[in-house]
Amino acid sequence: MRTAVLLFTVVLIAVLSECEMVKFGQLCSGNSSNRRRTGDRWGQGHYGARRGNREHQGLDIVCNDGATVYAPFDVKLNGKVIVYTDPKKAAINDGINLSGEGLCFKLFYVEPDKYSGVVKKGQMCDKSDPTKFF
Repeated sequence: MRTAVLLFTVVLIAVLSECEMVKFGQLCSGNSSNRRRTGDRWGQGHYGARRGNREHQGLDIVCNDGATVYAPFDVKLNGKVIVYTDPKKAAINDGINLSGEGLCFKLFYVEPDKYSGVVKKGQMCDKSDPTKFF
């Protein structure tokens, strides 16, 4: 069912440390206010929500399936994250470690263009027709 996939394809930001002065910029196209996932049939999206026998260590931000994901501020890309060990969830098993502005965090359920390097706030990869550049 397509709706289930859309609801499950959220961006999870697991903020591992905190800094008062940092403000996340827009994380994905179509959600300029970084609307948080509240509750649905998979549970709650807030930090500390119960996830079976553990606590959710992140904050779920709603992004449409296929939305462009932006850097929330200047970040360093610190490698790939494997979200699940269950091979049945391979289709949504991609993520990336990031750091910047004194924070270390992860974005889950994204298909990054690269896993290392530096990305500036709001930067994205233009995958449109490259003909205009030649």
